[in-house]
Amino acid sequence: MALKGLDIFKLIPKTHSNCKECGFPTCMAFSMKVAQGGAEITKCPYVEADVLEKIAESTAPPMKSLAVKLGADEGKIGGETVLFRHEKTFVSKTLYAFTLNASDSDEAIDAAIKQNVSVDYTRIGERMYAEFAHVSSPDGTNLTPLAVKAAALGRGVIVSTRNYDAAKSAVAAIADSKPILNGADKDNFEQFSALATEHGILLGVNAPNLEEMYELVEKLEKLGNKNLVLTVDTGNIKTAYEMVVQIRRTALMGGDRVFGYPTIVNVAGLTGGDPALQSALASLFTVKYGSILLLDKMDYATALPLYGLRQNLFTDPQKPMRQEVGIYPMNKGAENDPCFVTVDFALTYFVVSAELERSGVPLNLLICDAGGYSVLTSWAAGKFSASSIAKFVTEEVESKIKSRTLVLPGKVAVLKGELEAKLPDWKILVGPNEAVALVKYARELVGA
Repeated sequence: MALKGLDIFKLIPKTHSNCKECGFPTCMAFSMKVAQGGAEITKCPYVEADVLEKIAESTAPPMKSLAVKLGADEGKIGGETVLFRHEKTFVSKTLYAFTLNASDSDEAIDAAIKQNVSVDYTRIGERMYAEFAHVSSPDGTNLTPLAVKAAALGRGVIVSTRNYDAAKSAVAAIADSKPILNGADKDNFEQFSALATEHGILLGVNAPNLEEMYELVEKLEKLGNKNLVLTVDTGNIKTAYEMVVQIRRTALMGGDRVFGYPTIVNVAGLTGGDPALQSALASLFTVKYGSILLLDKMDYATALPLYGLRQNLFTDPQKPMRQEVGIYPMNKGAENDPCFVTVDFALTYFVVSAELERSGVPLNLLICDAGGYSVLTSWAAGKFSASSIAKFVTEEVESKIKSRTLVLPGKVAVLKGELEAKLPDWKILVGPNEAVALVKYARELVGA
């Protein structure tokens, strides 16, 4: 049962009451925050180990949060607390893997790698690419050299096999990459668990139905292994969907931590090589509720809609997406080229910058601090005003830019007069209302 703030307060030692070393003014304030999930109990340096474990277990989310290594980067899976995004927010975005089959020829594998890694682009400040290379060899043949090749790609690696000797060799060869070892089942789970524990890596648990999955997880937990990922690997779409949903509901609604782990869904195994079906199922299991999806391949036809869906789904609506404040030269813009100013709302930045780049006109795009809101919203809230723009230009722009031409967004033309008074050395112009008209406007501005 989850502990309340007062329960946690009673467990905290009183030898250093209100010491503030946790960053909170009182022990009670800290205890309440821990109970709400807003602070870690480890921030109190005086809690004894047994009490620490008790509180940490009670306040942990119903689904365990696990770190995964993605080449030089790190990511997280799990940690979810709600079934639906509108209830609160989702925590860890779905990650994607393309598959390399050990049974394929070297030429086919190299071609697959080239095609899959070519899908790598930025959308609204987020890198869009397949975070994992999934290497598969059910019987273990050629697994180690393929795993080494995958690890060299600088992405996360998932090693799928039921052959213990092959798994041991492959994991040892790429131990520094911290791969996910996927292949524990009712016959090999003791060996696979020991191997995963030895290397400190996550273990993928495989079972054909919920009952066997539950029993297998219980056995692994009795062995002391709680770094698990539940793999849904069945050729039946209906069964796969039911398993993923029931695992999440059992953990979050039922409070049963046996199923409180992230999931891997083998989408490639459900599609029979049909790319359209793969895209559809990848979208389905991004929404419901795959933590990692194993795809046959990642191409732009799959990526563009899929990553757009993921970004919309896993963006916290309570935290505006913001572009870093600063000066962004466009088309080799230099200090003598005109300046266009807009807000730091990420979507506004990417729409405006795309149109300005399309114009081909050298210029400087100025991103002003507006609280992460759109142009009209930030203006209405007083965050994008003549004063804030003038302050930004005076403090950050004038020492770096010689041009004294500043173009305002058309929807805040009302700021022109006040801005002229605050920036007397600048020529203040009013641009178009819509970004799509910026191409023509920019070209006409410089006489292009």
